[in-house]
Amino acid sequence: MDVAAFDYPLPEELIAKAPLPERDASRLLLLPRGPAPLEHRLIRELPALLGPRDLLVVNDARVIPARLHGKKRESGGKVELLLIEPLGDGGRDWLALAGSGKPVRAGAIIDVAGQPFEIVQIRGGGEVAVRAPFALDELHAFLEREGELPLPPYLDRAPEAADRERYQTVFATAPGAIAAPTAGLHFTEALLDALAARGVQRVAVTLHVGPGTFLPVRAAKTEDHKMHSERYEVPAATAAAVARCRADGGRVIAVGTTALRTLEAAWREGGLQAGPGSTDLFCTPGYRFRAVDGLLTNFHLPKSTLLMLVAAFAGLDKILDAYRQAVRERYRFFSYGDAMLIV
Repeated sequence: MDVAAFDYPLPEELIAKAPLPERDASRLLLLPRGPAPLEHRLIRELPALLGPRDLLVVNDARVIPARLHGKKRESGGKVELLLIEPLGDGGRDWLALAGSGKPVRAGAIIDVAGQPFEIVQIRGGGEVAVRAPFALDELHAFLEREGELPLPPYLDRAPEAADRERYQTVFATAPGAIAAPTAGLHFTEALLDALAARGVQRVAVTLHVGPGTFLPVRAAKTEDHKMHSERYEVPAATAAAVARCRADGGRVIAVGTTALRTLEAAWREGGLQAGPGSTDLFCTPGYRFRAVDGLLTNFHLPKSTLLMLVAAFAGLDKILDAYRQAVRERYRFFSYGDAMLIV
């Protein structure tokens, strides 16, 4: 398909640059996959929109403050490192993006808060392999002290103290992502309790969101775009819960595109496969969904892979019409914006 087919006009002022005072104050556009009309609701109404046999699958990935600012030991030139994922079990070698005025070279030492990070390999496209001076646990502690939260580029601002808490879901427990699974940002403990009281079950998968989430699609055709691979984990308890939900006639509702991609990537002929894996799954119109019956998601960038995914799930014409109505109704867009429930 033409990538241009996934474009839509969005006024700049509708991009949410900061979260609302309360997580569950967001609006919710209810979009049936069938012929019923869409509805304008609130995220707080979610318990009334789901049933006691339904199963929510959330992504429990936790965003790490993975952006580091340092200087080349040799020249003093400024370098920004964005740690993406560990390359080995010890957690010292990482795939990273390196940004500087002049290209970095293999062997360069980048001093970050007095600690040496060595560039051990140049991979191209701005990617490098970097060796940290610490093993994984100590590195995570260092990042919490010295790292910067990698906010989405379209927020166009430096992270603030409040982002450390608000750019994490309340169920984030698995550190390793460099972007939040933003559909989960709407949930509070009170909303989770209300869903549980309704009988809605909740389980988790882990997908560590990488930089590919924000990379623009530069190809003219969708089939010419290559997704970045991302690591995931499906617990055995989650696979069992999905099987029970299906057997009981309930709906599997993915909270966010990352949870959806994990479930679809881990689906095998016999059902959901537990265990670790990685996926570069790219869902575009024509994709046949097997694991998921519903999707809670935010509003996505024009011509983005995430918009292509929701168009595959609900239909391109239906999604573009819903986005046009969301613009008319002044919904808030992107990571800190409002939500859509497709069922």
